[in-house]
Amino acid sequence: VQLQASGGGLVQAGGSLRLSCAASGRISGINDIAWYRQAPGKQRELVAGISWGGSINYADSVMGRFTISRDNAKNTMYLQMNSLKPEDTAVYYCNAEVRYYSDYDGSLTLHKLWGQGTQVTVSS
Repeated sequence: VQLQASGGGLVQAGGSLRLSCAASGRISGINDIAWYRQAPGKQRELVAGISWGGSINYADSVMGRFTISRDNAKNTMYLQMNSLKPEDTAVYYCNAEVRYYSDYDGSLTLHKLWGQGTQVTVSS
């Protein structure tokens, strides 16, 4: 079971990017999801998250510009990023609490997983 992030790249300030993160494996479902980012020399920070109950929260710095969403049927989460700024430059990581069937004994397991990260670079 793994999370695979994609969609990063180089964009000019004011532009848009859409990140995707797909869970693969013997997935039963996904609970809480979130996107984090880590800029060079800085700590990883929460960008946006959706709880299993549907509550959504955003970092103040991205409020009104970024939108987090999920497609439960596809076990995929998204981060639509608009009006990008140079300070949004970072490696973006997806994080999800995934319910899956163990390859070892087939038992239903709950585990918080990280994607591999995707680079977002915003030029001024």
